[in-house]
Amino acid sequence: MITHPESRTPAVNPPVALRYALIPVHGYGIAVATVARMLDDDSDGARARLLSMGEPIPYGAQSVLLAETTVYGAHQVEAMLARWGTLPKPWLVLISDAPTRPVPDARFLVRALEGRLAGVARVPYLPVLRAVKDPAEAMEHKSVLTAAERLRRTMEGTKR
Repeated sequence: MITHPESRTPAVNPPVALRYALIPVHGYGIAVATVARMLDDDSDGARARLLSMGEPIPYGAQSVLLAETTVYGAHQVEAMLARWGTLPKPWLVLISDAPTRPVPDARFLVRALEGRLAGVARVPYLPVLRAVKDPAEAMEHKSVLTAAERLRRTMEGTKR
């Protein structure tokens, strides 16, 4: 019997480990879906994934709370952190729901919660989200691509 050494071809695209486990704190909408797409960075859900209600956080993934910049959103984050327990600190991504600054009560509450978070990243108000049918269409717009790049840089700790 003749044996031949097995040769392996290198993978063209090595598998990507799940980096971000996304938890919407008060609902799912186009903004949450778009932020998930922004953090996934064309990895087809392998880099960032929205978790379902009650789904455990995958081992090794960074938890990311997603909330709007409203008082309600800030209070939902506070309630989530009150139940957080001994898990590693999550990131908070605040998604602007209007073209103005958040109201003072929301800003102050988020500032008070910062010690219980790994970091806070902000996504600006993106008016195009009101006119798109899905996140893929949103990602075709320059303003969304720019916001996505800034969000990834903030969360990955890189500066340009």
